[in-house]
Amino acid sequence: MEDTSHVAVASESLKEKTAKGLFWGGLSNGVQQLLNLVFGIFLARLLSQSDYGMVGMLTVFSALAGSLQEGGFVSALIRKKDASHKDFNAVFWTNVLMSLSLYVILFLSAPLIARFYGIPELVPLARFIFIGLFISSFGIVPGAIMYRNMMVKQQAICSFVTLIISGTLAVILAWLGFAYWGIAIQTVVYVTLVQLMRFYFTGWRPTLKVDFSPVKEMFGFSSKLIITNMFNIVNGNIFPILLGKLYSAREVGNFTQANKWNNMGSTLVGSMVGAIAQPVFAKTDDDTVRQKRVFRKLLRFTAFVSFPALLGLALVAKEFIVILLTEKWLESARLMQMLCVAGAFVPISSLFSNLLITRGHSTVYMWCSIAQCLIQLGAAILAAPYGISRMIQVYVAIQIGWILVWHFFARKEIGLNIVEVLKDIFPYMTLATLFVIAAWLLTDGITNLYISFVLKVFIVAPAYCVSLWLLNSVIFKEAVQFIFKRKMSTP
Repeated sequence: MEDTSHVAVASESLKEKTAKGLFWGGLSNGVQQLLNLVFGIFLARLLSQSDYGMVGMLTVFSALAGSLQEGGFVSALIRKKDASHKDFNAVFWTNVLMSLSLYVILFLSAPLIARFYGIPELVPLARFIFIGLFISSFGIVPGAIMYRNMMVKQQAICSFVTLIISGTLAVILAWLGFAYWGIAIQTVVYVTLVQLMRFYFTGWRPTLKVDFSPVKEMFGFSSKLIITNMFNIVNGNIFPILLGKLYSAREVGNFTQANKWNNMGSTLVGSMVGAIAQPVFAKTDDDTVRQKRVFRKLLRFTAFVSFPALLGLALVAKEFIVILLTEKWLESARLMQMLCVAGAFVPISSLFSNLLITRGHSTVYMWCSIAQCLIQLGAAILAAPYGISRMIQVYVAIQIGWILVWHFFARKEIGLNIVEVLKDIFPYMTLATLFVIAAWLLTDGITNLYISFVLKVFIVAPAYCVSLWLLNSVIFKEAVQFIFKRKMSTP
């Protein structure tokens, strides 16, 4: 009886931690996306497509270097049950030294990058933006500590403060005529403030006495994550690379703008769940039955939020772009609609990959991600002669279909069959799709964008919520109860 009680208490503790993590993760990402929306509107009105295109061309290089810099050590530290200061200190100095080396390489490579795109102005811009990589290396370990300890509330405060300051600065600089330099300066300021606040919240400090042996122990696991992350980054930046080479900075800017809003939507959901997925899976790693139960609940929650959010964003893409960003960005609305369909499935794919990483299968995760990247890259190149729209359509189809590949490996790990996956995902996907189609048909003849936008939102959102309530959705009712419980307990 004593052991059973202990397990029950631990389960309740984990459930409460998970619920709080989802709440603060949702609140944090909601506030972040709201701030990004506000600042994004101002910047889109002040800057041109070419300004966004200039920064967009450098994104892949920053992201690849960032992946090498982090080295997969964050996941390794989270998995290590007895991680000590010795482990954290070794990873800290490894990241700092590696990022300094990477910055030197990128600094010297800036002329080659500019020559690849045929834009000389990219040389000073690249050298400035890449400084952020070196600065960010100082906060990787404090960030891992926050993630490991599920300090989601502190992460929310950190994001809020840094976004307010860096976003305000970017708008001021854009208004003063700094063009794409305003975005570049915003990026570096944001990165700097994030690292400072991570140190403040964790209280962790590095020491000069370093033993690099823990890094050697983690390298077998983390090295596969490095390779995987690099391929994921290339995969996520296929279009800026190809468009930057084959088309103009304006077209890169249109895609960058469309993908920005799509990423905001999928990140809102993905980060909410991602903030607690690996730590929660790690706490249930010794009980496969329990881990499967936790995974399925997170899968239902992800589908419950992701499909209405992203498909709804696709529905109002035209109104959203024209009303908030003006007619000059209209071309990006069509691209945004297609990207949002794929974006609805991205958080689900991330949940599967988090499970594999937590269970120590970084090799499987690596090869699965590499295969997806190579297939999508090849498909995009083959579709390039048929235009940007066809390239994105092929990308969306592969993104959705690849969930079957992730499921194949999840089934081997926790016995999750395809019927269970469909049972968890299909109701939310179906309801969201039906209401989005209904709203589109009902508002098809309305020419006033403001009326169309409001009607679409007020058709889909209430209908979706009422349907889930009538269908007795456990996830929906638990979410409502948790929110109201927190409101009632707030003094």
